[in-house]
Parts: sequence; structure tokens; C-alpha cells
Amino acid sequence: MKSLHKKLAVILLIDAFIIHSVTGGYAKKWTEDKCSPTSLPDHVAATAATYTESTKPRALVTGAAGFIASHVAQYAAEQMKFHVVAVDDLSGGFMRNVRPIYKHGGVFVKGDVGNDTFVRELFEQHGPFDYVYHLAAYAAEGLSHFIRRYNYNNNLVASITLINAAVRQQSRKVQRYVFTSSIAAYGAVEDPSELPMTEETPQRPEDPYGVAKHSVELDLKAATHMFGLPYTIFRPHNVYGPRQNIADKFRNAVGIFMNQILMGQDITIFGSGEQQRAFSYIDDVAPLIAASVLYPNAAGQDFFVGVDDPYTVNALAKMTRTAMDKPDHPIVHLDARKEVSEAFASHAKLRCFFKPAPPTSLAKGLQITADYVKKHGSYPPTGYRNIEVEHNMPPSWTVWLKNTPTLDAAKEKKEKNLRAKRSI
Repeated sequence: MKSLHKKLAVILLIDAFIIHSVTGGYAKKWTEDKCSPTSLPDHVAATAATYTESTKPRALVTGAAGFIASHVAQYAAEQMKFHVVAVDDLSGGFMRNVRPIYKHGGVFVKGDVGNDTFVRELFEQHGPFDYVYHLAAYAAEGLSHFIRRYNYNNNLVASITLINAAVRQQSRKVQRYVFTSSIAAYGAVEDPSELPMTEETPQRPEDPYGVAKHSVELDLKAATHMFGLPYTIFRPHNVYGPRQNIADKFRNAVGIFMNQILMGQDITIFGSGEQQRAFSYIDDVAPLIAASVLYPNAAGQDFFVGVDDPYTVNALAKMTRTAMDKPDHPIVHLDARKEVSEAFASHAKLRCFFKPAPPTSLAKGLQITADYVKKHGSYPPTGYRNIEVEHNMPPSWTVWLKNTPTLDAAKEKKEKNLRAKRSI
């Protein structure tokens, strides 16, 4: 009997170790019966083949002149054969990013989804929509501490405005509301054993951007409970690739590093550079977000989306230099800023539900991105400038904001148009 008890104890310990290794110590809430039997590309192709011009689903994609959303809109139009209505206020995106959908019958509408009047008119004039993909956001985690009102208006209030519109649409109910959240909604782990993060890891956002994203996640679940609005949530992390806005000084490490190299400036890293992130190539993110609506099992689910393998920021900087053919470009370290030191996730659930293609290696993704960036050239650093709280802002940001002249509205518009023309 003692021998049997020992064997059972060993089995339980092994099971506990496996669960802990895969889920960071938290029992997963999904089962393998949800797994897709076919690959994502095959499933998309088979489904698209069933549509006629009159049965094509109608999809709204917000933020579609920006980085990730433009790829989602293009995939939905080209591969999934959807009729796409692309929306953006062009505050950070470019019209060149929208053009690929035109050849597939897509349309572009300029406007701010935080404006309730605009959103109501959008649904009246271009709806009803079968699917809503909400990706419009200002994704600057570090800066969000210092632009709190702007962050919550842009990333939370605008999201709720769009949820309201989706719920109000009753002529043909929205079949899925796809929301792009962020790994920032999880914040930092309390113990290394919680890495890699899983969907079951407790969410402890540490910056206003993460708080806003987490709040929208909670509101979506409430809207589902009250109104029956089906949703799917994705949490990308450190996405990079062609069409990324490399001019923004406050977000996207890969773009910042590449622009610094093109401008002959030192690559700047906050702190030791040993912070760990999993840098995800756009083709390993956008197709899954777009195709998720074709999977009934994905309704009411949330997913990390990206790649598994973490790299330090130091390693990223060195690999970026190599991709840009500047292996000896100088790197300097600035004072550390308050940020999560380790943030990377498991994608076991994602692979189960969607069976995507193998991910792109960091070296390959950086090379593709570098070739694109070198083709289009450098940009003068820009970024949101209406700082609300200056206390504890990183000194390098304070110096840049102080020494960089503010463009008036006319000059700013001219500068943006010039950048857009140079990148066509």
C-alpha cells in the first residue's frame, strides 16, 4: 500500500510539474477538443471559396491606415474575400497602407471612432457589419503614464463607443467583435515561475495603457453577458514588420532602432538592456486576428498572439544592426525607466485553436523589415507631444520634447504628407 501511495504521489508531482511548466502554475481553461483539424491557410481558403459576391461578409476594420490593422484589413480582403470598410483618422497612419484593399472592393472612411456621431453615421452609411475588428489605438505603454487622459479617451472610451454601436446594430447582428488588446494588460509576473505567461496568468497591468486594454476586455465580457455580443480578444506583443511607423519616438523598439541607424544616431536602450520580450513578426499576428471570425470555437475566447522565444533588448539591438548592415553602429544605455522587465507568453492555446504556420525567426523578420525600411528611408522623430504629467518622465524624453520645435498645424500636415509621399 505504501508503494502504491508513493507511485501516486510521484504521478501527481509529475502532473503538477507539467501543468506548471505549460501554464505558469495556473490550470488552463481550454481543452484539446477545441483544436482545429486543419491548418489556418487551408481553412481560410476553403471558407473563402464558398462566398459569392452577394454572400461576402462585410467587415469593419478600425485603425486600418496603421500598422497591424492595415495587414488585418488586407488579409481579410485578399485571402478571406471579405468586403472591407477601413477606418482611420490618419493621426498616425498612412493612406498607402490602405491601398491594397481597393483592388478587392474595399473602401476607406476617414474619421475618429472616439466620436459617437461619426460612429453612428459610419454604421448607418456603411453597415450593417458582420464582423468588427477594433485595432485603433495609441499603443505607447511607457508614455501612457504621462498622457493619462489622452490614453483613456483614445484606448478606452473610443473602444466603448464602438462596442455600443455594435450592440445597437439590430438589422443584422454583429457575428463577432474582435478586439486587439495587449500583453500590457498583464503587467509583470510576481514570480519567474509564471513565465511564460498564459491566458490564465493573473492580469496585473502596471501602466495606463495596460489598464485601458484590460478595462475593454472586461467591458466586452459584460456586453456579451448582457447583450449576447460575441467577441474574441487577442493580445499581441512587440510586433514589428513592414508598414510600422518608425518615426514615433515613444513606441516600437525595432522601428526606433532602425530609424536611429538611418539617421546616424546612436541606438539608445533604457537601463541594462536585459529586459526580455518576444518580438513578433507581423505575418505571425495579422492573419490570425483576421481569420479568427471563421472559427466558432474562438468566440468568447482570448489569446496571446505572436512568437514564443524571448530575446533581451541588447540582443535585439545587435541583431537589428546586422539586419541593417551596420554591425558596428554604436549603442548607448540611458537611465532605466519604470517598465516590466520580463514579458513573454506561451501560444499553446493559439496553436490549438488555429493551427497557424510556423513562426518567422527574429533574424528573418528583421531582415525583411530592414529591407523595407532602407527602401523608404529615415524620418524625423515624432510622437505625441501634449504631455499632461511631466513628473518622473525619462530625462531623454524630456530633453527631446524641450529641444524639438513644435510644428504648427499647417507645417505638421505638410511634414506628414511629405513622409507619406516618400514612402509610397
